[in-house]
Amino acid sequence: MYFCKNFGVVKKKSLRFVCLMVALITMKNGNLLAQTSGSGTSVFHFMELPVSARLNALGGSNVAIDNGDISMSVANPALLSQKTHNMCQLNYCRYTSWVNMGSALFGHNFSRSKLEQPTKHDSLFSKPNYVAVGFQFVSYGKMTYTDENGITGGDFTATDMVISATYARPLSRLFTIGLTLKPIYSVYESYHSFALGADIGGHYHTQDGTFQLGLTLRNIGWQLKGFYSQEGGQHTEKLPLNLELGWAYQVEKAPFRIGMTLHNLQRWHLGYGVDANEASIAWYDMLFRHTIFYVDVVPQSDKFYLTLSYNHRRNRELRLASARSLAGIAMGGGMRIKQFGVDFAVSQLNKRNISFHLGLSMNINDLLK
Repeated sequence: MYFCKNFGVVKKKSLRFVCLMVALITMKNGNLLAQTSGSGTSVFHFMELPVSARLNALGGSNVAIDNGDISMSVANPALLSQKTHNMCQLNYCRYTSWVNMGSALFGHNFSRSKLEQPTKHDSLFSKPNYVAVGFQFVSYGKMTYTDENGITGGDFTATDMVISATYARPLSRLFTIGLTLKPIYSVYESYHSFALGADIGGHYHTQDGTFQLGLTLRNIGWQLKGFYSQEGGQHTEKLPLNLELGWAYQVEKAPFRIGMTLHNLQRWHLGYGVDANEASIAWYDMLFRHTIFYVDVVPQSDKFYLTLSYNHRRNRELRLASARSLAGIAMGGGMRIKQFGVDFAVSQLNKRNISFHLGLSMNINDLLK
């Protein structure tokens, strides 16, 4: 009853926003649907990697939790808020001994009342304007040139990079919308490619904050320059479009938050590799490949948290048939040490490979006190 009472206060503008985004994706002849082909047929998939330890611990993505972690805005630009004002964050992840990923994020708010909640009486320019910029890279290390005869000839490198600029604005005390623009660049040896992408999202929370709902459409855009040319011009590929819907619920009078993220809602079939044939996957298996479940331990002191999540798609794609595996399970936590926040996450990619993700965040205002 408590949950239903709070959920019933969703305003009409929130519902209209959700319906509009779903309608854009489901239009049979829409341009966006043209990007929704099956797994393995798009480019720049590094953008689907979790950019921070917090997102990694939550199963790879989360569009609902507004807790002041600026990296959440990478998954949903509407998750910028007054809590992310002057927030800096650095993240590093080691996937293998030669594959590494890093990111840097900074947020700032602009308005006369930038740290106050908006009201319905605010003018257009007095409401807070939330802004963030970020940079992410994935380095695949050095690789050796080898021809068809096995003869080696020097080394080369491969790197993916993306720069992001995010803007978010509250429409009311309960509802925020956001937009991210991001140029994307990849270079593999002498091959390089450039694209321009965008994310759009919305976030709703109840008055007491116990229930949160997020919706985002990620990686709208086009590859402007392909990795190689073909007859008639550049060979261009699709960006990994992803429609995500998620919710989070803070259990009343308990230090627990539970939630679920639904991803890739714009297409049903998520098979890959040996599962490329849709008929080989049971319908219930395919259904759960769209889901991420998580539970947070979040004491009222806000000094630390613990997270456990399960991503069924990761489990199906990364498990080994001949050995037990924890693929799909991720765990992490964080704590505040004076003015600094420290986050970590651990997830298993295969039996012999565990990824470690570390994050360091700080608020400039706290450092200047």
